[in-house]
Amino acid sequence: METIKKYFPLLTHKQLDSFEKLYGLYSEWNSKINVISRKDIENLYLHHVLHSLAIAKVIQFKEGTTILDVGTGGGFPGIPLAILFPDCQLHLVDSIGKKIKVVNEIVNSLELQNVTTEVCRAENLKSQFDFIVSRAVTSLPIFHSWVENKITDKNKNNLNNGVLYLKGGNIEQEIIDLHKIKCSLFKISNIFKLEYFADKFVVHIYQ
Repeated sequence: METIKKYFPLLTHKQLDSFEKLYGLYSEWNSKINVISRKDIENLYLHHVLHSLAIAKVIQFKEGTTILDVGTGGGFPGIPLAILFPDCQLHLVDSIGKKIKVVNEIVNSLELQNVTTEVCRAENLKSQFDFIVSRAVTSLPIFHSWVENKITDKNKNNLNNGVLYLKGGNIEQEIIDLHKIKCSLFKISNIFKLEYFADKFVVHIYQ
């Protein structure tokens, strides 16, 4: 939690309270329904919360921005982003119902009014959003094929509408396989000076 405060020093009391509650909530629900590796729960703030918030260092979403979190799992990156951007609307989806159950319980406990959820696959969604976020659910080309028709045309933010994808490792070939689709890379280790993020990126895919 101290790391969150270090990199986000202007959090409101309400935001700090919500972030501080995450550890207890995830510890409780993860013991019932495994959405985070049980060995990794001690690293919740570094590996999951701060990692999710790397997106917020790439873009400060403007009020009214709509965001889809695909394959949210236990609510990452969607829940940390919802806490940080209360004036944005986030829709968190996963194909596994028990994961959305955990997300719903945490969203309700935190009284997040800007989050909706759905058990479904991204390909089956009919709505469109300004941005689509996700955390390494598949390769970049496959993910883009799932969501490319779910992005609105009208830009209201400093970055073009598109995908903001958290991905680690060697992603050069995946970017090549996107062919002529526009793509920008943001190295997370340049944002958070921590060894854990050495090979991790925020990938911005846009038209």
